[in-house]
Amino acid sequence: MSQSSKDSLRSLTLAAIGIVYGDIGTSPLYTMKEVFSTAHSNRVELNEANLLGVVSLIVWGLAIIVSLKYVTLILRANNQGEGGVMALMALALSSVTEKSRWHYPLMLVGLIGAALFYGDGVITPAISVLSAIEGLEVATPALKPYVVPLTVAILIALYAVQHKGTASIGKWFGPIVLVWFLVLAGMGLVNIVQNPAILAALNPLYALYFLIHNSWVAFFALGAIVLAFTGAEALYADMGHFGKSPIRLAWFSAVLPALALNYLGQGALLLSHPEAVSNPFYQQLGPWSVYPLVIMATMATVIASQATISGTFSMTRQAISLGLLPRMQVLHTSEREKGQIYIPFVNWLQLTVVVLAVVGFGSSSKLASAYGIAVTATMLMTTIMTFFVIRYGWRYNLMLSLAATGFFFSIDIALFSANISKIAHGGWFPILLGVIMVTIFLTWRTGRALVYANIQKHLVPLDGFLRSLFISPPTRVPGTAVFFRPKGDGVPHAMLHNLLHNNVLHERTIFLTVLDEDIPFVPVASRIGVEPLGNECYQVNVNYGFKDERNLPAALALCKDQGLAFDMMRTSFFISRQNVIPTTGGGMADWREAFFALMSRNARDAADYYQIPSNRVIELGTQVEI
Repeated sequence: MSQSSKDSLRSLTLAAIGIVYGDIGTSPLYTMKEVFSTAHSNRVELNEANLLGVVSLIVWGLAIIVSLKYVTLILRANNQGEGGVMALMALALSSVTEKSRWHYPLMLVGLIGAALFYGDGVITPAISVLSAIEGLEVATPALKPYVVPLTVAILIALYAVQHKGTASIGKWFGPIVLVWFLVLAGMGLVNIVQNPAILAALNPLYALYFLIHNSWVAFFALGAIVLAFTGAEALYADMGHFGKSPIRLAWFSAVLPALALNYLGQGALLLSHPEAVSNPFYQQLGPWSVYPLVIMATMATVIASQATISGTFSMTRQAISLGLLPRMQVLHTSEREKGQIYIPFVNWLQLTVVVLAVVGFGSSSKLASAYGIAVTATMLMTTIMTFFVIRYGWRYNLMLSLAATGFFFSIDIALFSANISKIAHGGWFPILLGVIMVTIFLTWRTGRALVYANIQKHLVPLDGFLRSLFISPPTRVPGTAVFFRPKGDGVPHAMLHNLLHNNVLHERTIFLTVLDEDIPFVPVASRIGVEPLGNECYQVNVNYGFKDERNLPAALALCKDQGLAFDMMRTSFFISRQNVIPTTGGGMADWREAFFALMSRNARDAADYYQIPSNRVIELGTQVEI
């Protein structure tokens, strides 16, 4: 490996530590506290055997769930180098045909995983920042009334600066979080040295003994233990930004050792001082360290929250590209990094829900119940989709595919089942968010299909129309006219309206079709396809992946290589804006049709979404009944 390659790997690894592992890196703030919390009806008694069993479960859980499942297996299931729920869903769906009986159920699994990601995006900032600020209670109970207001203030400030992007401060994320992991490891070592008996927890038999000896109490304890693995999905979602090697190197060289040492250290502390169970993290080094740890924890949790917020923006843009959400305003916050985006509507809506969660739940302990079910359900959906990728995409035999995913599936089921009991105690929150998001996904997808079906009923075949049109052609006027034409559609309504009202045709007419592919990026060489139709009429197809930036002027400039040059000042874009009219009977339920019509009216203009100069756009309205 060359020196430049080594430097690049080091810098990417450092960046991955900051962005990819911020979420899981803040889990030690609340995991051990929640496992032994006295607030739970099925609480785990704090004694040496249980403590060794719990710490053993956490350490081996990190090794099996994160190291084996995500770092080793799931990172292999990449969609042209991209990861995340949406990329995995597209990859899984491409492994089965649309006529397959598995296609729709598999799509639902992907949508549920994506919907729960939005719930995770709400809970992560809330529980992370709240748990950091709760350290003030350890310093002095007098500060307890200020924990929630201070948390809300920090979150509002975080969301308020999102429009500026992270380019200027992102370079500090890696070093800050690396210091955080060094502190975690250092605190753990201090306590391990004081009570090395905790090292017995490295023996997995203690975990097995804990599960067998405590039966149902141990089963319910898994609902809190899973908090140690939150953020595992992030390392898969961020694969496209950093690549597999930096993510794996960061995990094995820094993150896993630091987390394991800190959990062992907290266990050693509780062996010596059981009274520290109220908040073992902040009591690892004594009273003098609380305020410095609060400051460091706040910085680490803000960075973890930032990564989640950015992930929500990225997920939303992918969902729009895949036809699951209406078009929204997407702003680019960096001239150099195309992946850095800001979606105002999502930003402020998410902030509103996050603040409601902080104020409504009031503590990290109450939010932990909501967090566990979101995390475990997402893990379960990921495992199911991975099986289809391995079996039908990679063509591995059935037994090998079952062996590769069945073991993790059983673990996911156990963890998810352990959290079901928490539905009444906060678990309903991510479920409610998930149901809302799946409803939005399916309503928009079905509504678009109904609109397309209605348009197809009144379709005028393009070939026959052009032949009849040029038997007695209308007056040709200078310039180029671009008419948007959906895939498989006939004559664009905007063209029919223009001919009807103006009785003219531009000297060059372009029928433009935007095709969304189920891959992250379409190579520039494959971006454009030009087909001459005669009489200076052309069919132009523009291909985009679900992570490609939609910029039609830039795409049309590529047509020059195929003999079709564009002068934007002499080009007019005719866009048909569809006014959806809900009707009774057929289609969707009345309320869903009304909801789809509302989303359609408020969707971002196609011209704005595709970055077409506003002074070159002519919009014509048409009514479509569904």
